[in-house]
Amino acid sequence: MTILSTIQGVSKVIGLDVPSAVFSSTTREHVELAELANDMGAEIIDAYDWQALKGIDTHTGDASTEDFDLPADYKRMLKKAQVWSSSLETPLTPITDTDAWLGLDVQSFDFVINAWTIYADQMHIKPALASAVTAKYYYMSNLYALDTDGTTTQAAFDTDTDTFRLDERLLKLGMIFQWRKNKGLPYEGDEEKYETMKERLIAADKGSRLLRVGKIRFPKDVTVAYPQSIT
Repeated sequence: MTILSTIQGVSKVIGLDVPSAVFSSTTREHVELAELANDMGAEIIDAYDWQALKGIDTHTGDASTEDFDLPADYKRMLKKAQVWSSSLETPLTPITDTDAWLGLDVQSFDFVINAWTIYADQMHIKPALASAVTAKYYYMSNLYALDTDGTTTQAAFDTDTDTFRLDERLLKLGMIFQWRKNKGLPYEGDEEKYETMKERLIAADKGSRLLRVGKIRFPKDVTVAYPQSIT
């Protein structure tokens, strides 16, 4: 299903004439629908860590580099994500407070385990990763569209033959309720349909659940305090 066919379906529901083309059209309603499709596509990918849009970034150390560019298609890290090093059995330490990171930098703090933070479109790791040591983490891509050939990903719909990398029905329902909301029309029932489908898709996207029998040995998220040998 192309973005044009999705918009055609939306048009039938919201009471507009069904367009034969959208992204090449200058008709006001078509321009609004094209913009709305991209707004809703961006909103949907922000709503959940969809497996289809997950990517892995890898930084390789050289014993001196501490600043690494984020991937070109970087949208955000997963809502729960760790940075793992090939040289440690525990994840690197996240520093989310910029003042805390600056203090550690200025004071030349001696880290036991490498720490990381993100700013200026880069991931910063201290101390520098040793030569050939890698650090990896999952991130969410902003490339929610596929172009005409169905293989090239892109960050927005820009032609009628583009397709949505996630569920087109969700995009359609989202566009319907948002259009009506934008126009000051009743939209609550349509929004409920959208939210219901979104939750169903999220549940299906998670995959199967493991069934554990017996007591849990460790509380959730507990890691080894210092996994290396102490001499």
